Amino acid sequence: MPLPDDSAFMRLALDEARAAAAAGEVPVGAVVVKDGVVIGTGRNAPIAHDDPTAHAEMTALRAAAQRLGNYRLDGCTLYVTLEPCAMCSGAMLHARLARVVYGAPDPKTGAAGSVVNLFADARLNHQTAVDGGVLADEGGTLLRTFFHERRMNGNPHPLRDDALRTPDSAFAGLPGYPWAPHYLSDLPALAGWRLHHLDEGPPDAPRTWLCLHGNPAWSYLYRRMIPVFLAAGDRVVAPDLIGFGKSDKPKKDNQHTFTWHRQVLLEFVERLDLRNVVLVVQDWGGLLGLTLPMAAPGRYRGLLVMNTTLGTGDVPLSPGFLAWREMCASKPEFDVGRLFARGNPQMSEAECAAYNAPFPDRGHRAALRAFPPMVPEHPDSDGAAVSRQARDFWRERWQGESLMAIGQQDPVLGEPVMRSLRDQIRGCPEPLLLPQAGHFVQEHGESIAQAAVNHFSR
Repeated sequence: MPLPDDSAFMRLALDEARAAAAAGEVPVGAVVVKDGVVIGTGRNAPIAHDDPTAHAEMTALRAAAQRLGNYRLDGCTLYVTLEPCAMCSGAMLHARLARVVYGAPDPKTGAAGSVVNLFADARLNHQTAVDGGVLADEGGTLLRTFFHERRMNGNPHPLRDDALRTPDSAFAGLPGYPWAPHYLSDLPALAGWRLHHLDEGPPDAPRTWLCLHGNPAWSYLYRRMIPVFLAAGDRVVAPDLIGFGKSDKPKKDNQHTFTWHRQVLLEFVERLDLRNVVLVVQDWGGLLGLTLPMAAPGRYRGLLVMNTTLGTGDVPLSPGFLAWREMCASKPEFDVGRLFARGNPQMSEAECAAYNAPFPDRGHRAALRAFPPMVPEHPDSDGAAVSRQARDFWRERWQGESLMAIGQQDPVLGEPVMRSLRDQIRGCPEPLLLPQAGHFVQEHGESIAQAAVNHFSR
């Protein structure tokens, strides 16, 4: 019979399982107890650590052994929320555990009786007592909830094991963002990542505004401009880059590369068969987006460019950008909403909070960490060569209309950077200057959008 304190220790293991789920790992947790004291804890983390042995039980065993200074765990009990697998069971027997207590049975890989029972094999030189079913409902519910979002009920966009997905509830009631979500996950470059985008207005509209955001923003950034474009009878398409907004969030920083994000956008434009496009870019929306039209010039008729640059690798990055990159490195948990509030005092508290919505915890912020150092800095940096090709395209072969808007308060990609970029865009007229606008110039977007509608309707 289970001892009276089994439930209490299993609840600690369940806390570890919940933490694993929050990080996108299969929710299994474990604790090791000796003489009524927890001496080791563990949670599933094989994806985060690139380690097939990083099961909750193995992590807890390692912690307990280090605590005791002995790989033998005589007199110890291990509590785990799911019946252990053969690997973990073998480690438990090798550690000479006195007892193992598990929660939910595992009919696929359980090695304490569900598939095999290593603990009952008398040929082994150590026997560990086993009790199962302690708080099994709680552990089973965690697992069912976790997998429900990913694989059950015919989900057309199951969540990859190495990804996180911000709950829909985080986006409920955002001010000024009433549009229905659209999702893609079957583009070749996506390989199952779910990409969110807005798609508003008539599919056969004579003009399509393709609005690309940067870091750390998402399609919410265009909420002031979209209504103006729609009022003109146009179509608006605004994707969230992978890692941002309602799109899936890779757990690993190194998933993000310039080449991969560019390829996703190229395939996205092809899949939606966008034509008569006015490309609308700012920040990383420009770093990536300005490399797109040369791949299919016939799809694009205009460019609206705001506070961005080309990362060609043969021109030094601006002092403002280097300062931003250093800030991101030194303060990786910076408050996104506060960043927007600092440069846009006209924004409401709820609007600022909307920029934090996609990033409920550190696990969802890989893109925010990855993008600043991803800007091509050297001639051989990823993306630098294609950016130099794009520079030649805009300077020599661009046939469409262009309009530039500059937020003059931007310390990162402000007027000097933008005027240098203007010199590279064939036929680009004098820019529209916004003295009160900062880097996120779209927060002053109504006047820009109206000017753009007028400019591209001539």
